[in-house]
Amino acid sequence: MWTGWKVGAFVIPGVIAMTLACSQQPSGPQVVIEDKTYTVTPASVTVKAGIVTGEVTEMKVTERVEKGSGNVVSPAKLTGKLKLTNSSKDQTVRLITGKIQYIDVQGQPIKVSAAQTEPTIKLATYGAETLDPGKEASQSLDVDFPAEALKAKKLKEIRLELAYIPSPYKEESVNFTVAIGGQ
Repeated sequence: MWTGWKVGAFVIPGVIAMTLACSQQPSGPQVVIEDKTYTVTPASVTVKAGIVTGEVTEMKVTERVEKGSGNVVSPAKLTGKLKLTNSSKDQTVRLITGKIQYIDVQGQPIKVSAAQTEPTIKLATYGAETLDPGKEASQSLDVDFPAEALKAKKLKEIRLELAYIPSPYKEESVNFTVAIGGQ
């Protein structure tokens, strides 16, 4: 017959042995990941596309790499801030989308890798898809950047293509006759 102390004598050492055998031991040196940041010159630019003007600011390219080996862990991204303004006096603008193209020194587009997504900007967000005359909209810019464009003297320019729908904007007044309390 198994008594409490006999069961404990077998179970407790077994649990200790399993705990020590199953605990994870450090497997070699830890890999340190760091951000490698590339400056974009100029860091801010003014843009104009039809009746939409704007500014792209705080531009930089960042990729995540293993410290020491330099192996890329996360592909490069272009980040910054985009501010668009409707410069028209009499048209409302419905913002649809934006697309970024990276252009090399021969004027040809530089493609992002197959693992990356095409650099598009969704401009239409609920409640902020239209810009009345003189109004502006701002948003963060965070798009994939081709590794090929990081090579020296490879990238010449960045092209921002905007899709929007302009429509006439009018303000009209209407007067109507009223009476209060049967007067």
